[in-house]
Amino acid sequence: MKQLVIAIDGPAGAGKSSVAKQVAQALGYRYLDTGALYRALAWKALQRGLRPQDTRYIIEMTRETKVDLLQQDGEQRVLVDGQDVTEAIRTPEVGNLASPISAIPEVREILLDWQREFGRHGGTVAEGRDTGTVVFPNAEVKIFLTASLDERARRRHKELLERGISISFEQVKLDMEARDQRDSTRHIAPLRPAPDAVVIHTDNMSLEQVVEEVLKLCRARFTNEAPPST
Repeated sequence: MKQLVIAIDGPAGAGKSSVAKQVAQALGYRYLDTGALYRALAWKALQRGLRPQDTRYIIEMTRETKVDLLQQDGEQRVLVDGQDVTEAIRTPEVGNLASPISAIPEVREILLDWQREFGRHGGTVAEGRDTGTVVFPNAEVKIFLTASLDERARRRHKELLERGISISFEQVKLDMEARDQRDSTRHIAPLRPAPDAVVIHTDNMSLEQVVEEVLKLCRARFTNEAPPST
């Protein structure tokens, strides 16, 4: 049976990571978190004291940085130059810098080749903000997960508190709103559904329900049936 490339896009807090991980596990596929690559670069840039406007230095840093995504006990670990930064890249500061870094064309080009090679043979569930529009435009299944700003901010706030990061809901919402604006209006690979993507609004859905909806679309693709309406 042909192994698919499944592209899951959407804004922050829409549930991409949780859904993509479970779908990959259910299908026995590899999981690719494209956003982790940009977060890894943002983490290293912060270590060097770089700011969004330090474009030339960020491009140079990207060329010399080695980022590895490893599967360990069912989880993806992120290594930067051999150092495990899986938890360190999930702070609000890293996320806020990852967005402008991801808008640098040269950085995107460097990471694009790596991402496409990762999924070249199929059997991949990739999630991010342009996986269906740019990274894998020929993916067999394309999903765009979204939810209201309040719901997404609530989820992200809960996640941060569980990690021991003290931040107000209002600040999380403001940061998320600003990131939505940057990601959707950037000149290079703006956040938007692919024309042939199935849009799933997750506000009133459990994680299990969303995962099952995505698996239904995959099963339909396996059997060449028309995908169910959402």
